[in-house]
Amino acid sequence: MQTNTLKIGLLIIGDEVLSGKRQDKHLAQANALLQPRGLCLSWVKIVGDEPDFLVKTLQESFATDNVVFSFGGIGATPDDRTRQSAALALGLPIERHPEAVAEIEAKFGDDAYPQRIHMAEYPKGADIIPNFYNRVPGFSIQNHYFMPGFPMMAKPMMEWVLNHYYSAFYQNPTIEKGIKIFNGQESEWVVFMEQFEKQFPQLRLFSLPSIRADESRTIDLGVEGLEPDVLRGYEVIVNEANHRKANWQPL
Repeated sequence: MQTNTLKIGLLIIGDEVLSGKRQDKHLAQANALLQPRGLCLSWVKIVGDEPDFLVKTLQESFATDNVVFSFGGIGATPDDRTRQSAALALGLPIERHPEAVAEIEAKFGDDAYPQRIHMAEYPKGADIIPNFYNRVPGFSIQNHYFMPGFPMMAKPMMEWVLNHYYSAFYQNPTIEKGIKIFNGQESEWVVFMEQFEKQFPQLRLFSLPSIRADESRTIDLGVEGLEPDVLRGYEVIVNEANHRKANWQPL
């Protein structure tokens, strides 16, 4: 089911996320911002700070028309390589952005030098993303939006990007509705699911089987889409479950 004309991806950058030292919060936070606007994610990648791989990853995403939100690696320490990697991926020089310099100087005064000011260095032609937490901006270039790895900073920055650049793409939010089937096998529902998708091509059908500690099985079977369509699809699922005399409850 296509709910919007934007293909949106997330890049979550940092060795600490790959190693498990820090648990990612950006995915849940991004979904919380996108879903009320009727938008959704198409992909997510978690990558480390290794420069060559980071450059390659960015080259691949810049080659698409995707909207990409990137989190992490834009600080001033040697292991923060996202700004430099973005410049290399685009074949652009890196330079200090005057608005970013002004923000960092206003925040830190003389202490902006000699290190913090490096956070104002972006690929040539980039625009700033305001940072409402500490005034150290992120930057954007070619539908890519680079923000800090700190979720409390990134959330209002991503929200600003969505409202500033993509409000024309907002749609009615989707909803989910489904049932939990007890002691069922997913394979028993395949033919029904195939027929359901033909009947409701505008809906996203999901089926999530689980095995409990006592080895009993359940299936979460439901749909996502616009509310009127979901209610019709949900009724069809419930009628089928009752026809089969399945043991179920609403999700």
